[in-house]
Amino acid sequence: MTPFGEKMRLLRRQKGVNQKQMAEAIGVSPAYLSALEHGRRGAPSWPLLQKIVGYFNVIWDEAEELQQLAQASHPRVVVDTTRLSAPATHLANLVAGEIGKLSAEEIAELTGRIGKMAEKRRTKGKRR
Repeated sequence: MTPFGEKMRLLRRQKGVNQKQMAEAIGVSPAYLSALEHGRRGAPSWPLLQKIVGYFNVIWDEAEELQQLAQASHPRVVVDTTRLSAPATHLANLVAGEIGKLSAEEIAELTGRIGKMAEKRRTKGKRR
């Protein structure tokens, strides 16, 4: 399951509708909606994402969250390390080999640490 699929399923259940009802309302097949929720499909297109946001009638912050989750929800990630250092290639291969073995807690810890590093770089770049 992708982060976007998980959030969409939560919103759908909170609204009290099943996949068939939602799929009909936004103009997709129930099979496609199921695949999107379960991570068998990548991020939705921009127009479909807008239909989903409209369907749930979410406020700005939640709409932005859905957009960010969609961007981070590609179930088949390819990391090209061609022009990166040997340690970067090692890290990419290590993550690829171990990700399925990590616990939810370990994933949360790694995600948090990498997120903090990225935020630190973004903040540092804004000061220049």
